[in-house]
Amino acid sequence: MRIVIAEDDALLREGLVLLLRSEGFEVAAVDHPGDLVTTVEIAEPDLAVVDVRMPPTFTDEGLRAALEARRRVPGLAILALSAFVEDGYAGDLLAAGGGGAGYLLKERVGKPEEFLDALRRVAAGGTVLDRDVVAVQLARPRPGDPVATLTAREREVVALLAEGHSVPTIGRLLGIGTAAARQHAGDVGTKLRVPDGAQAMLSYLRA
Repeated sequence: MRIVIAEDDALLREGLVLLLRSEGFEVAAVDHPGDLVTTVEIAEPDLAVVDVRMPPTFTDEGLRAALEARRRVPGLAILALSAFVEDGYAGDLLAAGGGGAGYLLKERVGKPEEFLDALRRVAAGGTVLDRDVVAVQLARPRPGDPVATLTAREREVVALLAEGHSVPTIGRLLGIGTAAARQHAGDVGTKLRVPDGAQAMLSYLRA
């Protein structure tokens, strides 16, 4: 797999390069959003790992550059990293479509297995939201507040679906088995009035 990293923090950038190369990935790294677009056009990577806030204003330059790179290289998967819970930026990324997408807090990089699992799911075309972003989304008030009808277990299922996990994986992570996890996912879909599935949950959460 070919990966381009865009991160202005030299320590984190080099740490990501070492981690990903140790997993056998081909990696290029840049420290400016403009260089990300150029490098993606040349290398045509499978995935871009991008800091949301980059120079010169440290707002959303990294995310905007990644979306422009995807426009030029259709299908580019994007894994955005942020030091803060910014669900608006996550919504922008997910709404853009056109390839695998993920939004994680930078602290997840400190848990390599968790980070690499999310990276691989995004590269394969999946969608991953950081659990803290999901928590903020679930706490947002909505007309009729259907989230209030969810049980504690159903909230766990929604969060794991939004993190990009399959129903069998959710059953294993929660220790309840695939059949029970499928039932909970179906109940959640009924209560939130969306079809069963991770994409539907994500659509609901970003609405």
